[in-house]
Amino acid sequence: MAATALVRPRPAARARHRLSVRELGPHWYAGVMGTAIVATAGAAVGLPSAALVPVWALGTVLLAALLAARAVHWTRHADRAREHLADPAVAPFYGCLSMALLAVGAATTAVGARVTGGDAAFAVHAALWVAGTAVGLAAAVAVPYLMVVRHRVRPGDASPVWLLPVVAPMVSAATGPALAPRLPAGQWRESLVMGCFGMFGMSLLATLLMLPLVFARLVERGPLPLALTPALFLVLGPLGQSTTAAGALADGSAAVPGAFAALYGVPVLGFALLWLAVAGALVVRAVRHGMPFALTWWAFTFPVGTCVTGAASLAEHTGLAAFRGLAVLLYGLLVAAWLTAAVRTAAAVARGGLLAAPAR
Repeated sequence: MAATALVRPRPAARARHRLSVRELGPHWYAGVMGTAIVATAGAAVGLPSAALVPVWALGTVLLAALLAARAVHWTRHADRAREHLADPAVAPFYGCLSMALLAVGAATTAVGARVTGGDAAFAVHAALWVAGTAVGLAAAVAVPYLMVVRHRVRPGDASPVWLLPVVAPMVSAATGPALAPRLPAGQWRESLVMGCFGMFGMSLLATLLMLPLVFARLVERGPLPLALTPALFLVLGPLGQSTTAAGALADGSAAVPGAFAALYGVPVLGFALLWLAVAGALVVRAVRHGMPFALTWWAFTFPVGTCVTGAASLAEHTGLAAFRGLAVLLYGLLVAAWLTAAVRTAAAVARGGLLAAPAR
């Protein structure tokens, strides 16, 4: 998203702005994703559910509130919604709606079942998974289509944000196998897992098409604008989520060999750690140059959370304590990032700097 759409206005400009749902874009779902993954990743590293229930509850409330607010946005400001779809910097964020639904569904099974009970948690997870998967598949087709026929982008415009719609099916692939044990054995169960495997391949290959464009843009044009630098962490999403999905698929079906989780996940997580180091160095550089707060700071949360669940999955499949320790370290980073993003977002909203519309 364009930096001007994400950065809060300067203090001198605030008096000329008023709050408006008209400016509530799809990028706000990133906060739901980042909150829900704190609960799911916490369960993956072995934290007690009681300590994670408040985070799950917050993510659920945020999702409900945003769905309602976005419905108002589409009803009252359809022109603005169409402008978002026509904007190549904003349209990819429609993938966040899918991932927000899927993230809250997964957190409900992992943590919320303590409150709702197993049957209700399964029902919520299943409903959100179906809805999130449908939205994610639609975004994975519609956004690239719009990039070809409506958006006018150049190679130098490539951004990690482009990954958002194509990584959504990978989140479905990672969270769907948990539903399989509740389905009848045989065709239904295997069809679900194989469908998730298909989405795994779909998302992985699409990511492999996008990543070279992103890296080429960095090499040819230099660092991203300061406000967009946190978006570099979005590359961790498909890496960590695919590692998590590989483990879930291996656990969910006899047709997927257990060794697949380690054979795929170990090298991919290794690359994720390399990218984390590079992206972290670029963020430090951006901070030194005055990187302002923006909603892109939520990119520090969900992608890192997927690396936590990926490392925890590898710990289970390899029996190596090193992966367990890595998951715990990454979870500490996730919690620090979430607290920072949440506090800064709440403060900016209170000041009227993130949902501001120019006064007429």
